[in-house]
Amino acid sequence: MTTQETTLTAGDAEVTVAPGNGCRISSLKIAGTELLRQGERYGCFPMVPWCGRIADGRFMDGGHVHQMPLNSPPHAIHGFARDAEWTTARASATEAVFTYDLTDPWPYPGRVTQVVALTEDALTLTLGIETYGDSFPAQVGWHPWFNRKLGESAVEIAFDAAWQEQRGADHLPTGERIDVQPQPWDDCFGMPDGVDVTLTWPGEFAVNVTSREPWVVVYDEQDAAVCVEPQTGPPNGLNTAPRLVTPVEPLEASTTWTWRRL
Repeated sequence: MTTQETTLTAGDAEVTVAPGNGCRISSLKIAGTELLRQGERYGCFPMVPWCGRIADGRFMDGGHVHQMPLNSPPHAIHGFARDAEWTTARASATEAVFTYDLTDPWPYPGRVTQVVALTEDALTLTLGIETYGDSFPAQVGWHPWFNRKLGESAVEIAFDAAWQEQRGADHLPTGERIDVQPQPWDDCFGMPDGVDVTLTWPGEFAVNVTSREPWVVVYDEQDAAVCVEPQTGPPNGLNTAPRLVTPVEPLEASTTWTWRRL
């Protein structure tokens, strides 16, 4: 059991995972080119046990109202597993498994597992939550920060969403679905057939981000990086579209990033 960084390699692909820093993917290099923004808060972190913002940090489970810490006032954002120390359960040259036990302030006991699997042309991330007791609502997802530029090439983002969640002034979905609006985005999109977004750095790389999940947040309002975030529900989804973790059915999701050189 260790929280030391773990590096996986396959062909000319190299992935580094930092379990001591929220089990984030701290580096993804292809033939020496770094695809992820560097820094303690960047890379790609798991969003657990919720994704995006919870309105005022409060969610209901039956008749109980639970208050989460307001880490992005006036809301709670992205869960808190990204700030926790995870444990390395096992690791080989191309696959590693990490765990994290849910504790206060989350009101339900449970375990989160992340599996990181690398091949020569793809990275697959799988997140699961199991309960140690009662059923509870939860979400899982990923928040990668892809470098906006590789060399002199700026990224282009392409996808075909069925709808965009209308965003209110509080950055939360209003519940209305609208046509996809022009960039810039800090928005949630619906893809009922599964997430499928392509990032292209002309003359450098193309990365296809896919998931069976029907929700993705795309964020491109910063100069340094862009984010494509597959997740099991929309922002504030603990209140509007809860997914239950039950003793017989864990919550599990995965995303695969496939790349090719151009």
